Amino acid sequence: MKFQESETVELKSIVQDDIKKEIIAFANCNGGTIYVGITDQGEIIGVENADGSALQISNMVRDGVKPDVTMFIHYETLELEGKSIIAVHVQRGTNRPYYLAKKGLRPEGVYVRQGYSSVPASDTAIRQMIKETDGDSFEGMRSLNQALSFDALKQEFKTRKISFAEAQMQTLHMQSADKLYTNLALLLSDQCPYSIKVAVFESGTETVFKDRREFSGSLMQQLHDVYDYIDLHNQVHASFDKLLRIDSRDYPEVAIREALLNSLVHRDYSFHAATLISIYPDHMEFVTLGGLPTGLELADINLGISVCRNPHLANIFYRLQLIEAYGTGIKKIMDSYFGKRKQPSIICSNNAFKIVLPNTNAGQLVKEDSVIYSVAPYSVASSSTLPSAEEQILQVFSRQKEITRKEVQELLEVSQSTAGRILKTMVDRGQIIKLGGSLTTRYRAVQ
Repeated sequence: MKFQESETVELKSIVQDDIKKEIIAFANCNGGTIYVGITDQGEIIGVENADGSALQISNMVRDGVKPDVTMFIHYETLELEGKSIIAVHVQRGTNRPYYLAKKGLRPEGVYVRQGYSSVPASDTAIRQMIKETDGDSFEGMRSLNQALSFDALKQEFKTRKISFAEAQMQTLHMQSADKLYTNLALLLSDQCPYSIKVAVFESGTETVFKDRREFSGSLMQQLHDVYDYIDLHNQVHASFDKLLRIDSRDYPEVAIREALLNSLVHRDYSFHAATLISIYPDHMEFVTLGGLPTGLELADINLGISVCRNPHLANIFYRLQLIEAYGTGIKKIMDSYFGKRKQPSIICSNNAFKIVLPNTNAGQLVKEDSVIYSVAPYSVASSSTLPSAEEQILQVFSRQKEITRKEVQELLEVSQSTAGRILKTMVDRGQIIKLGGSLTTRYRAVQ
């Protein structure tokens, strides 16, 4: 019998650690056989202890190759020219890609057969194997990045007083059956590669920026950071009915909350571009990647019908009491504008979903006693007539050294939580520093 290496045959003179690479390559491709006890030139030299060598290979594979590939390997001892050789028959596995446990789902850990050699797989090849094995559901696929942490997610569960531990990972579909993190875990991890870009524009066209930010990290972190940022730009306008002051924000908080949650839960994460939020003088836009799911029309959405693109992600948001029953978000947005002069609109394309929220105070006529005047469409950043919230706070330091949150509330005429968010943003930007404990907190300008 003549032995020669090929796409399905590998020759090894002795048992070596790199035999795991050959087994992985065959299991990831079309299978093959490894003959141990034969040189690269096809010379039969045999092995001294065939049973012991087969057991050694079996142990190496069991401990060093993931997922479990042992059911696709068959060992056979052959007697040729009076010598014992081992034939390791490897079938194509059903849980590809297989990889070296110490290297993970990276090119240096995943091998495929190329000609007569076993070589590292490309990222594209790895993704294709994952797709073929796990299906088309993005959130259910195994993540290429397995070095994940979940500080923000754990904090969210803790805040909601809901138990969260490693044992729940599989229940929440954040881990596969072989305890590998899924793409759902990637989205909720601190290493999430997706982001949200928010821009504030000077006019109704995308020409002059007032400010722009990009928010990254866990989706939970993005949810809070983006909401706080938008809230800073959601101004309060006051009118009076005799002695009664009536405050009105530019955008209903419910509408902003639901539009933001929609952009996180329903976007198509198979695209890698960022979610876009644009704030104009008279409206706000949320542009999410991924059009309507197959079979749905825009009219169906307006009726409250919902087909969730990421059901496991939505389930976690539901457990955290961030969303309610599916399909209620758009209805809440519309209900929040009941009786308003302008109504929200939804625009869809094949690959994008846009929610447009009108500024309820833009161009609105307000009556104060016998005087009728028009509210400016939008005013938040610096202008010669109306300083921004941050500028008003900084101006205070020309008169006094320190300021408290309560003083900021009174100065800006905002709620306690909004004042806290503004101060936190200024601390993060390095404009001010925080002093004292929880009961004596005060703020001072950075010199």
